[in-house]
Amino acid sequence: MNKKKLFLKIFKKAQKKYGNSAKRLAAEGWKHEWQTLLATILSAQSRDETTIPIAEKFFRKFSTLEKISKTPLAKIESSLGSINYYKTKSKHIKHSAKILVEKFNSKLPGTIEELTTLPGVGRKTANLILSEIHKKPSITVDTHVHRLSNVLGLVKTKTPHQTEIALQEIAPKNYWSKINRIFVLWGKDVPGRDKNKLLKKLGE
Repeated sequence: MNKKKLFLKIFKKAQKKYGNSAKRLAAEGWKHEWQTLLATILSAQSRDETTIPIAEKFFRKFSTLEKISKTPLAKIESSLGSINYYKTKSKHIKHSAKILVEKFNSKLPGTIEELTTLPGVGRKTANLILSEIHKKPSITVDTHVHRLSNVLGLVKTKTPHQTEIALQEIAPKNYWSKINRIFVLWGKDVPGRDKNKLLKKLGE
């Protein structure tokens, strides 16, 4: 079976299994676009279940990008002290807020090149914003997408960026923005690199 057919066969089964899940991921369910971005920055190396309540509390306290950009770094750090790498993330959030206010009129830019000029924003986060906020077809590759794609034999890659490019070759464009949520839910459900366990889960 060629890779395009294999992708569709696997993805449709995964979508049937996880497509109706109500589980919320860190980048989902925010009122303001900028909250989606900052919550995603916060979620790096942290579980969604940990990130979401911390982000909710933070956004209640700091309700606008302007407020975040003008708040002393020490105050932001004290609000985010319970999340992994809070010092680095606090710095990224404050500086990103400042750039968004001053350079982009508090709007999220719509290209990977512009988005990745923001501190703490790499290709994964940039693609997620393109997909979630700007509704552009893009493949967000996190650790789950990278791992599953390789274990399932859809790609043979060493880096998330390589996985993104390889998946673009085999996945129809109208599926690109759906891949991340489905593979993340599946990947959380089945850790490790056992292909049989992953596929067995879809048959349950």
